[in-house]
Amino acid sequence: MNKSFRKLVVVSGIVVSTLGMSVSTQAALPFFGDSKKEVPTLAPMLEEAMPAVVSIAVEGTQTSRQQVPEMFRYFFGGPSEQVQERPFRGLGSGVIIDAKKGYVVTNAHVVANADEITVKLTDGREFIAKKLGADEQSDIAILQIESDDLTALPLADSDEVRVGDFVVAIGNPFGLSQTVTSGIVSALGRSGLNIGGYEDFIQTDAAINRGNSGGALVNLHGELVGINTAIFGPNGGNVGIGFAIPANMMKSLVDQIVEYGEVRRGQLGIIGSNVDQGLAEAMNSEFNKGAFVSEVQPDSAAEKGGIQAGDIIIAVNGKDLTSFAELRAKIASMGAGAEVELTVIRKGERLKLDVVLDDAAKAEVVAKQIHPALEGATLVNGEDAGGNPGVEVSNVEENSPAARIGLQEGDVILSVGRGRVTNVAEFREILDGAKGVIALNVRRGNASLYVVIR
Repeated sequence: MNKSFRKLVVVSGIVVSTLGMSVSTQAALPFFGDSKKEVPTLAPMLEEAMPAVVSIAVEGTQTSRQQVPEMFRYFFGGPSEQVQERPFRGLGSGVIIDAKKGYVVTNAHVVANADEITVKLTDGREFIAKKLGADEQSDIAILQIESDDLTALPLADSDEVRVGDFVVAIGNPFGLSQTVTSGIVSALGRSGLNIGGYEDFIQTDAAINRGNSGGALVNLHGELVGINTAIFGPNGGNVGIGFAIPANMMKSLVDQIVEYGEVRRGQLGIIGSNVDQGLAEAMNSEFNKGAFVSEVQPDSAAEKGGIQAGDIIIAVNGKDLTSFAELRAKIASMGAGAEVELTVIRKGERLKLDVVLDDAAKAEVVAKQIHPALEGATLVNGEDAGGNPGVEVSNVEENSPAARIGLQEGDVILSVGRGRVTNVAEFREILDGAKGVIALNVRRGNASLYVVIR
């Protein structure tokens, strides 16, 4: 079966699909009495929630760069790359989370490269929105509109959400006006989907389609549980598997963007893996879920907080943890300087450790810890001249292995082979499984080149 993930944005057009009606979870929904009709209904809740969900239309220009073959430049001259620009239009959804300040949250991919963003309310009013900031790795963006009469959705504690909870998705699929679908929470802590850099998704079977991106996933109290982000389906349509960014994660990221203009990611400073039954047996542990710590980086937040190699982290701030990826996403969204309580299992003993997170953007990594051929280089999270996130080479020692393969200070590594990397953690993860000849796509100023590791 051909599987694919789709980010939910409609670009320059409307696609309409006809789906057969089937038995759904609606029949099992709790009774919300309507005194006039005395039928099960969610209408009273939706009447309050729907005005907080908006339609977003964007216009902008997409820029593509293509390398010109060296032989072609030799005969005809010209630049080393061709730059093409083309206009685009897109549609998506958003949620008002602060009525007084006019804050509207949506997905970063909905407003990426947008020159103009228009927010339309359910009452027909339209506003030109200001983009306060975005975080591509978690796919969150925050906009602001000016109005004295807005409705905001209250936030649920998404850490309290359970599998089986009823939820409702509200958005603008395929560019249609507001649409409501219902379902349940199908799973929690979904990761490893390669949708974004940091994944800790709520999975739902509420029907979500393209154009729902940035829309609301609410509980039956009308509280925001998550921001709808992606679907899983072979043809880009709904098959009952949708994903939403948890409200708590969104709120933490938005608060950082509003305060600093960017996300200042927290960093723990560990290397590890998921805990499974085999690892649990090897470590003589009764816990077969969580994050196994295989290495603690020197002078890191983890080392200062007392975490040791061999520990199994089973909870963050009292909330159970299922995987290393979930731990990574939670830590990254909490922000630098945040105080975190980690529950760990060490030689059968349960411990609670308080850790103050480092700033991931400032954390330098000695590259030889990642690959021997990179010895002599120091790596940090950074971005190239075009603002694309990657792994920056902050220092290279003379005559070192890193210098001999061609790395220079200021280089930004954007991909390994065909695999895109946006930070040091992703770079380490890809190189851990890489074998044979490895090609690093490096951006040096405005030039693009490859550095080969053998």
